[in-house]
Amino acid sequence: MNYPFWLVPTIGSGWIIGMIAIFHIMISHFAVGGGFYLPLAERMAIRGGRREWRETLHGHAKFFLMLTGVSGAVSGVGIWFSIGLAHPAATSTLIHNFVFGWAIEWVFFMVELTTAAVYYYTWGRVSDELHQKVGWVYAGASFFTLAIINGILSFMLTPGDPWLTVAGTGNEASKFWEAFFNPTYWPSLFLRIAVCTSLAGIWALVTTSRIDGVAFPQLKASLVRWSAKWLLPSFLLMPLLIVWYFWSVPAAQRALLTFGISTIGSGTFSQVTRAALVIVMTSATIVGVVYFLAWRTPVDFSFSHALAVLGLALVATASGEYSREMLRKPYVIGRHMYSNGVRVASVSELNASGYLANAGWLRPGMSPEFAKGEAMFRGQCMACHTVDGYRSIRRLLAGRNRSAIGNLLTMLHDYKPDSPYRRFMPPLAGTADEMQALGDFLDHLSNGTPASPNKPLAAHRTDVGSTTP
Repeated sequence: MNYPFWLVPTIGSGWIIGMIAIFHIMISHFAVGGGFYLPLAERMAIRGGRREWRETLHGHAKFFLMLTGVSGAVSGVGIWFSIGLAHPAATSTLIHNFVFGWAIEWVFFMVELTTAAVYYYTWGRVSDELHQKVGWVYAGASFFTLAIINGILSFMLTPGDPWLTVAGTGNEASKFWEAFFNPTYWPSLFLRIAVCTSLAGIWALVTTSRIDGVAFPQLKASLVRWSAKWLLPSFLLMPLLIVWYFWSVPAAQRALLTFGISTIGSGTFSQVTRAALVIVMTSATIVGVVYFLAWRTPVDFSFSHALAVLGLALVATASGEYSREMLRKPYVIGRHMYSNGVRVASVSELNASGYLANAGWLRPGMSPEFAKGEAMFRGQCMACHTVDGYRSIRRLLAGRNRSAIGNLLTMLHDYKPDSPYRRFMPPLAGTADEMQALGDFLDHLSNGTPASPNKPLAAHRTDVGSTTP
């Protein structure tokens, strides 16, 4: 409770991160795969004497530079901004533990941006050999940015036992490499490489589909088919890579998927399973569309067809990221920090001393007990729930009286091993008085009539003169 609270009505802060991240991943993974696509295509054009290819590739390089260098960079900053607001404690942990990793990644990122610009602006102005070398420098730099970021992202799901033994001691950096090369690092990296390869071909189809098939039928057919080939290796390997990845995920997190499969008929808590099914269906559809429309009839492959494939890829990417996020439940950093920012090791202490013992973000103008209940709701519930929108707390508590709400809070507070909520929800931390205040507040939301129903909940600092961050 030492951080201010970022209130996002209706959709919640998590979906702000998600929407930016999905957009960013579509571009950033293209930046990696496309970094290999361009020099390889240029080499084929030179060695095969296909000078007409080079004009189209020049246009693709311009599109590549604008999309990755502008939209990719801006959306990357947007992710930093949103995660810092939504999960300040988790972001602080990542920065403190991987500060040198982030610094190295930014060096490679600057090389990536620079060489992408040089590659485009020196097109036809330097020798073919030198130009391809610039392209390969870009490809290498972009790959290393992926390799570094993958270590940090996979750490959030599986930080590993060596790092967990020193977590909270101030010596976390001593296990930097163990945390970086965590149990899911390699399957996640190869899975992302497969995605990068596919997106390189899908984005290239967007460019090549705009070639006039009537005026340049051979040019369009050759480039469309060559771009379509980029999807083949990844889609052949993807099932094996996904199995490898899930096999590396802790059993407790894998249970979310198996539990979803067992309850898919009733639809109970099957978000991960449904997202996985969406991935399978969209991926199969992409394969079918690319084969029948791009490979078999490349000259007739239109821009609208390419956009349809791109849209399917966006859905598959969104489902993949949603599945990855859901697998972390109930943690934001596996076995170390729950999704509401409470550290696993701190739960017992907070139960004894109080979750709000150091809280400075209580709304003024309320009764102390009501303000405490609202602060408990903001701090421990609103990381995943909203009042009336996504995962609406009013909808979830509908029909429960104060006694039933109290029983639910007791179950979450006790957090017994046989509780079904352990699979996806963190424990409620706090004293009996704080649980009572939270229950009264939830009862007010669910069954009472708010005094100002249109006024959004907001956090206000009461100790204005404090220097506490």
